[in-house]
Amino acid sequence: MNHKIVTLFMITLFLLLPLSSFSAETAAVEKTEANESPWLFTPLVSSAPKFGTSIGAMAAYLHAFDEDSPTSTFGLMAQYSNSESLMGGAFGRTYFDHDRQRLIAGTFFGEINNEYSDFQGIGYPVNTTDNIHAIFVRYTYRVTDNWFFGPQIISTDYAITGNDWFSQQVLALVGLTGFDSNGLGLVAERDTRDNQNSPSTGSLINMNNVAYRKSFGGDTSFDAYTLKYSSFFAHGDGHVLAARVDGRWTHNAPPSGYSSIRLRGYTMGQELAPHSTLMEVEERYHIKGRWGSTAFIGAECLYGGDRSCDESENWFPSIGGGITFALKPEEKMIARTEVAIGKGENQGFYMKFGYEF
Repeated sequence: MNHKIVTLFMITLFLLLPLSSFSAETAAVEKTEANESPWLFTPLVSSAPKFGTSIGAMAAYLHAFDEDSPTSTFGLMAQYSNSESLMGGAFGRTYFDHDRQRLIAGTFFGEINNEYSDFQGIGYPVNTTDNIHAIFVRYTYRVTDNWFFGPQIISTDYAITGNDWFSQQVLALVGLTGFDSNGLGLVAERDTRDNQNSPSTGSLINMNNVAYRKSFGGDTSFDAYTLKYSSFFAHGDGHVLAARVDGRWTHNAPPSGYSSIRLRGYTMGQELAPHSTLMEVEERYHIKGRWGSTAFIGAECLYGGDRSCDESENWFPSIGGGITFALKPEEKMIARTEVAIGKGENQGFYMKFGYEF
């Protein structure tokens, strides 16, 4: 394993240790308080061979609109990497009206420099810069029992350029230049999870589509469909076994709108195909107090066009694990530090807020 990733893993644990010490010193006080502080802060760290090493932070404010709704989160985040990439954004995840209404919204910007040693399987290195600005809004209303239904809007301004002559020619050859897109879609969701941040029981089914159209002001017209299913099983002393199956399919999409690998350990955009399907299982083990660990294994297939899941080169496995720390035990909000390994040179180190799914 890359020694740099191991070093980052240890540094991140040291970043979390002060939080642990603070928690131990104030445990008696917290037990007497009805509510935790509404503010949340966590460092963000990641490292991958194609993207480089980045460090940043996320700050968020928590608010419960009523006692029947899950706690809402409003946050800001930013990261900067040694590849001179900059990413940032703002988001809100809100639950209100006694959890009959849910609204998720966010905006994201980034200038991301990637160094692909084997871009799209051509066997040659390609260096690219992605410039992206996106806005996302999703509103759902509880129509019956655990079913939610509503619209979503996505607007993306995306451009990808080659950083040298050869990279420019490769991007032009595969038609990967980016585009401006505006899309509308519908969402149907069944949510029986006992907690939205760290579920221990229940399941989530999410079905949605996005229709990108020139008539909405975009550069191209195509459709994207997504189906997500995740299930959670509590066992032992606070342990949880989590599993998910995700699929994304496109129709008439340009290469810039294709599906990419979403498993940990891979750089998004290195491999693209019209469709993707992934399966992943994760054990979330409670160690003691606020500390826990994760161990996961999964695989994803990219297919469509001239790619098929019958061919092993279109399958991308992922395995890894790490440490979790409960930032807000009352809200079950965690920070996780993980190492993931894929096939070939694909690997990554991450410190993020919340579980992967």
